[in-house]
Amino acid sequence: MTARALTVGFDLDMTLIDSRPGIREAYLALSAETGTHIDADLAITRLGPPLEEELRNWFPEDRIQEMGDRYREIYPTYAIAPTLAMPGAPEAVAAVRAHGGRAIVVTAKHEPNAKLHLAHLGIEADAVIGWLWAEAKAEALREHDAAVYVGDHTGDVRGARTAGALSVAVATGPCDAAELRAAGADVVLTDLTEFPAWLDAYVAGGALK
Repeated sequence: MTARALTVGFDLDMTLIDSRPGIREAYLALSAETGTHIDADLAITRLGPPLEEELRNWFPEDRIQEMGDRYREIYPTYAIAPTLAMPGAPEAVAAVRAHGGRAIVVTAKHEPNAKLHLAHLGIEADAVIGWLWAEAKAEALREHDAAVYVGDHTGDVRGARTAGALSVAVATGPCDAAELRAAGADVVLTDLTEFPAWLDAYVAGGALK
């Protein structure tokens, strides 16, 4: 039997990148510009869902689209430079390549801004697919035949399971290890520094045959 080509999907915020400092700055800028209070420190504790869900905590429904558009417009000015790679993120992507595989990013983030983050940090993905959250992530995972999806949120677990991919969760975001396991994660890692060794074992175990 021919071995299945390895494709691993990664979430972005709090999986590959620590975007909290940059997102905080973008929210503060939007708050100052609009004169609307936004608790940026609170907002960055619940990253993962689409931007509009967070904006509903601060703006009336009839302004959500306008504020979302404006946030995404100012985002590159405030959020790219302060954002750091999560520990082990470059090495995790390199580990996929070391096995001859493809690393893709599937995120709820505005796709152009996701690409800016990766370029700024020198993390090269084979494909970047934005604007997908939770179960909707399965669309891209199926399209790219991803065997594994790595994320930090219970929504990422649901996306992986909907796609029929193995759910590998990292406890580096708003959901702790117990929440991720309860949501159905197949594997829970402390962070991405543990991913290369896990991937070696996964491939050695013949999972792709």
